[in-house]
Amino acid sequence: MSDAPPSRSFKTEDKRGFLQKLAEMLHPGPDSKDELIETLVEAQENDVIGAQSREMLEGVIRMADMTAGDVMVAAPRMDIINIDSPYEDLLHVIIDTAHSRFPVYEDQKENIIGILLAKDLLKLQRAPELNIRALLRSAVFVPESKGLNNLLREFRGNRNHLAIVIDEFGRVAGLITIEDVLEQIVGEIEDEFDVAEDDGDIFGLGDHTYRVSGDTAIERVNEAFGVSLPESDFETIGGLVAHEMGHVPKRGEIVALSGLQFIVLHTKGGAVRWFKVSPVIAAAASADAPA
Repeated sequence: MSDAPPSRSFKTEDKRGFLQKLAEMLHPGPDSKDELIETLVEAQENDVIGAQSREMLEGVIRMADMTAGDVMVAAPRMDIINIDSPYEDLLHVIIDTAHSRFPVYEDQKENIIGILLAKDLLKLQRAPELNIRALLRSAVFVPESKGLNNLLREFRGNRNHLAIVIDEFGRVAGLITIEDVLEQIVGEIEDEFDVAEDDGDIFGLGDHTYRVSGDTAIERVNEAFGVSLPESDFETIGGLVAHEMGHVPKRGEIVALSGLQFIVLHTKGGAVRWFKVSPVIAAAASADAPA
């Protein structure tokens, strides 16, 4: 015999109204992420949401399937410092790269022992007797398979902004920052070197030199400066310069190609964002001019 009162129904009451049920029959909800994204596109076309809102919502949806390995800065492109480096060398690296956080290794680059904040290095100026090891923050390690949703939650919870990514064998595969994760939602986060895409990629400067985006097509550079940089193997000037240097370019490095001098102004994610470009002859004359 049932203990339930006779008047109580075992069926869950459906509180949806007739019109709501009819609308759901005629226009069923999305059954997949692709359909959900299509729904967002329709919502934008119907002026229900704006373009920026749609892009952010799409970013949130797509991010659910992404891992740390998908967006990390690969190990060869990481800017890391040696715990045994002299103070002046550390300061030089921090100024050249303009990062705020650096993985620190000992003996070999695989042996990450902590994270150094650029602002903490200033403490050594006032107290040279300090051991740099005392300034290190604990390093956070995450697997390549770590979902971005979970990683963002951990970044917010533990107030870390950088994590070291390791592969299935426990080796350092790269690093990832909270900015890398957020950019999957809001798009690239602009910095002081960024300009709108429609504003162009080559800018004249007051000293008769030029600021050139690393993504600028080699063909455009050739046309703008009247030179003949090779276009066969690379599409962008950043790719060509990196190839000629033989390594990932760092801020302040200089290379001359086809009569042009390229100075690396800014890098991000291991790629050059901006060069300062001038004819080699003019650059030499400027260097020889009396102070």
